[in-house]
Amino acid sequence: MNNNANGFSISARLRSGVHAVEGIVELIRNQHNAWLHAVATFCVLLAGFAFDISASEWCFLIIAIAGVWVVEALNTAYELLCDVVSPEFHPLVKKSKDLAAGAVLLSAIGAATIGFVIFFPYIMAYF
Repeated sequence: MNNNANGFSISARLRSGVHAVEGIVELIRNQHNAWLHAVATFCVLLAGFAFDISASEWCFLIIAIAGVWVVEALNTAYELLCDVVSPEFHPLVKKSKDLAAGAVLLSAIGAATIGFVIFFPYIMAYF
């Protein structure tokens, strides 16, 4: 790891941004669950525009969507790191991976609940 003693550098910040984008691309290209999150994100955004939801409702949806993506990215990073540290099966590594996957599930359930609370009245208005 490079500990730059020179402090702030615009080029270093730009490189950091490039690495972050590479991480997002890696997540979307290689994680099947991220594909499901992408489809869900697209559907929620489409529904938000279709129902012309309020600014505050958009804020809640954006926080929920971002939360799921962040937890999915952290779960993926954690799983990759576990695979490097312990390539052979270890019961504690399995438990820790299961916990990280559970965190993704909990965030997705929370996001779905927020979506339900927001969209249910709009859907019921059509019936």
